[in-house]
Amino acid sequence: MGAPVRLALGSMSPVKRAAVERIAPQLFSEWQLETLEVPSGVPRQPWGDEETARGAWERARQAQKLTGADYGIGIESGVVEGPLGRVYAVSWAVVVDRRARLGVGGAERFPLPDVAVERLRAGEELGRLLEMLAGNEETRPELGAVGALTGGRRNRVDLLAVAVLHAFMDLLKRS
Repeated sequence: MGAPVRLALGSMSPVKRAAVERIAPQLFSEWQLETLEVPSGVPRQPWGDEETARGAWERARQAQKLTGADYGIGIESGVVEGPLGRVYAVSWAVVVDRRARLGVGGAERFPLPDVAVERLRAGEELGRLLEMLAGNEETRPELGAVGALTGGRRNRVDLLAVAVLHAFMDLLKRS
């Protein structure tokens, strides 16, 4: 048996770590995860798919480079203008290997209420709006905006895990 696969996540977020920890056992029999804080290179509240995905790519690239891991992983969430004049929350994951090849994966997107969009356009961050979105419901980081809007029926770890899975599959199936 060989050495465990080394994964490096470009974030110290417990929610992002939990997403990777949910997917890694489905892909690798032995693995270890290191987390480190690296800049995304994009604004704290990314707007648009391109900016959000670029933040995930920058985190993945730096995490792999700084650690020498087999795979660097970056996850970034943002907001995007979408169909029917709505604004949607989005999440992208990027996985970069030692040869600088990358895999990209997205999570499902969901529309945000108009009151949140107004505040986002005024410069607030979605994460800071969770209490307003949740109403009287409890807010916890692992629930995220999707948990606040679905009354806990869905959570942020679920969404980010899907994005991480898609990114790994994109990279591994193309290799």
